[in-house]
Amino acid sequence: MNGKRVFKTAMLLLLSFLLRAQEKNDYHILHFSSAHTSFPDTGRAKDWLDGDSVLRPVAGHYDDNSVLLVVPDGLKPGGPIDLVFWFHGWHNNIDTALEFYGLARQFAASRRNAVLVLAEAAKNSADSYGGKLKQAGMFKGLVNDVMAELKAKGVVAGATGGVAAVPGHIVLAGHSGGFLVIANILANGQVPVDEVFLFDALYSQVPVFMGWIGDGKTGIDAGKSGIDAGKGGHHFVHWYTNHGGGTDAMTDTLMRRLQARSIGYRLVEENAVTPAIIRSNRVLLVHSLREHNVIINNPDDFEVLLENSWVLRAPEGGK
Repeated sequence: MNGKRVFKTAMLLLLSFLLRAQEKNDYHILHFSSAHTSFPDTGRAKDWLDGDSVLRPVAGHYDDNSVLLVVPDGLKPGGPIDLVFWFHGWHNNIDTALEFYGLARQFAASRRNAVLVLAEAAKNSADSYGGKLKQAGMFKGLVNDVMAELKAKGVVAGATGGVAAVPGHIVLAGHSGGFLVIANILANGQVPVDEVFLFDALYSQVPVFMGWIGDGKTGIDAGKSGIDAGKGGHHFVHWYTNHGGGTDAMTDTLMRRLQARSIGYRLVEENAVTPAIIRSNRVLLVHSLREHNVIINNPDDFEVLLENSWVLRAPEGGK
């Protein structure tokens, strides 16, 4: 009996290993450094008392300018390259966020013809500070650096490979404290942003998000539905809980502001979300009964939003 259990356990472990290996074959990861990330920055040039009242030294927390790229194996680089930027929250870094939330796996499974970008923020710290990315045009520099790296690695065409690739649609996504970097980019990034996906991440900056939503009002008012509704408009989704330390109250504030400006939105419970609902609502607020840190994966909600994006597409010939 014990031998059978050992054999069964070994087979399960082997199956798990094979499944993980299969997942890893769906994409590859690139690392590089950029002068246009959040840090280092003069606002955190000295040790900083973070949100946990822990004194964080600059080294290891505010000195990392790493960028991680997830390139799906099925990427077809002809034409503009769509980019999805993910910004992590407190107590994380780009590597832990990628692993814990299964971001690379979800991104590859969504089969979008795009590249996922994780730029380091405050590393392993309780801090939402956006650093240099709140400066005018800094995000534009980061986008240019991403494209330069993709060209240097031969992922997309460079100047000597015919028509040089250019950035296409830009999607910003993030969890928890990543909201502030996203708001900074919307206000000062100097690059058009088409979609914003927040996961329990609306703590403040409602005027910034409202301004961006209002700027993209065209398209949905034409009586269209589905993907066609997104043409010419911005798409905003906030997937939130009652355990985010204020994200539910701030979502209520956002709804009141939307009502005051006669901007349509839909509030829906997580168990009622469908692809049609995601595609047909320019402003979608999804209420979840789950905890703050477990609304991104298992089930894979990031993948669902990517699959039903208003601007991201599958590779030509794909599904």
